[in-house]
Amino acid sequence: QVQLVESGGGLVQAGGSLRLSCAASGRAFSNYAMAWFRQAPGKEREFVAAINWGVRTSYADSVMGRFTISRDNAKSTVYLQMNSLKPEDTANYYCAAAVTPQVSILPGGYAYWGQGTQVTVSS
Repeated sequence: QVQLVESGGGLVQAGGSLRLSCAASGRAFSNYAMAWFRQAPGKEREFVAAINWGVRTSYADSVMGRFTISRDNAKSTVYLQMNSLKPEDTANYYCAAAVTPQVSILPGGYAYWGQGTQVTVSS
């Protein structure tokens, strides 16, 4: 069992930056891959970024070059640094943890989910 708690969401202007945090508890943090997904109103949850137990990362094309995922295993925390934010980035952002260290872009690849943190980017 893993519990995930996101924080850092808020309202920002287009072109601004925001850093999301996800604190994990319940198991060894370094043993599983972590990811960020987002879901806009009326839309399906979509992949944003993922990181394995070490440094391997994956990003959605829509955020490539703007977002950076990282993790601090000592703090059992994963981060999502979001730069050059666009209005289309507006969504509820969810942190997810996989059962294994393997990265996946599919929601089914993750067994544990946080409650989400809202990110709103104004024009």
